[in-house]
Amino acid sequence: MTNLNPLPAAKALDQFFHDARSRLLDLAATLDRIGRGVNAPAVANDPRVEKIRKSLEVLHDQSDGRAERIQQIFSLDYDPNWEKPKPRY
Repeated sequence: MTNLNPLPAAKALDQFFHDARSRLLDLAATLDRIGRGVNAPAVANDPRVEKIRKSLEVLHDQSDGRAERIQQIFSLDYDPNWEKPKPRY
């Protein structure tokens, strides 16, 4: 198993700031498009919008594990009755 050493915080900020900025601007633009859409109030309670809202709350939280928690928001709960995938030949 490889021992991973995290980057110093300042180096991580330097390396990933512009990418984070770009992604946040993209998300803001998407939310603006939804908000300006025809009949926008009709989607206010859409489960997908609620998942975005919950994810934004997680981003605002300063504790660790944000990526995992957001992934869980968008993931289906495990169902032991799921059909097993069939091999493709």
